[in-house]
Amino acid sequence: MNLIQRVEEAAVLYGGGTRKEIGEFILREKSHLYRYSIQEIADATYTSKAALVRFAKELGFSGWREFLKAFVEEQKYQESHYTDVDPNFPFAAQSSRQDIINQVCSLQVESILDTADLLDHAPLEQAVELLQASRRIALFGISPNNLLGELFARKMLSIGRAVEIPAQGNFGLLASSLQKEDCAVIISYSGNSSARETGAILPILQAAGVPILAITSAGENLLRSAARYTFSISSRERLYSKISTFATENSILYILNVLFSCYFALDYEQNLARKLQTSRLLEKERRTTAPELAETKKDSNL
Repeated sequence: MNLIQRVEEAAVLYGGGTRKEIGEFILREKSHLYRYSIQEIADATYTSKAALVRFAKELGFSGWREFLKAFVEEQKYQESHYTDVDPNFPFAAQSSRQDIINQVCSLQVESILDTADLLDHAPLEQAVELLQASRRIALFGISPNNLLGELFARKMLSIGRAVEIPAQGNFGLLASSLQKEDCAVIISYSGNSSARETGAILPILQAAGVPILAITSAGENLLRSAARYTFSISSRERLYSKISTFATENSILYILNVLFSCYFALDYEQNLARKLQTSRLLEKERRTTAPELAETKKDSNL
């Protein structure tokens, strides 16, 4: 997770008292945090300098100064690489329909561009080769990530490759059936919750030597440390305080589309022939009224 997400998690999940006050102040003043001295923040949050140091240490820093330096650098990067569209609240109650159209469009385009910048060619190539060599491919994700996974599975099935997706509650059953010749694709935004099914299956997969391909947010987390290959989600969204996961879903879907496309390209001609043959057999009832979209003249109703 990004640092700002870790701050939110600390304030919300483990909050109460000083943690909550400090976390909420940081989130509220994130763009201007560098202007405050440690004493000013302690006064504003009705806490103490010692409480701020403890907060920083709980996030893995040696003290408040080190935390502040890392936090300010992260904010500068975010603010210099993106527009002023807030990924958590891209529109407001008074936004016009055109404002909503423009803001959501900008947010989704930025999400894809950010995700593309994070993709590393070497791990991508190796991960796709792993998918091709695997006897079985299993994909794990908590809703709505499993829904995005189903789109990936459908694309893969169109070229003859099955991807298994377990129902909620059956993650452990599928994970325990996998072996080292198989592959597990795990989608988890935070990648840190060992209590949720995506985290609970990690020890099972690791014990069996199953290679893991992770799709998760930037920064260190449990899933990233367990995975052989990792793809980073464009993760500017808060964990909880947001209208929806517009950017995250777009980023995940883009990663899955890239994986499918690279897999397809490994045997392009054969996969294309199979895909076209499957489409002709199963989608022969489809019609269009646009001549330029018709495969043949008889496919058009004009």
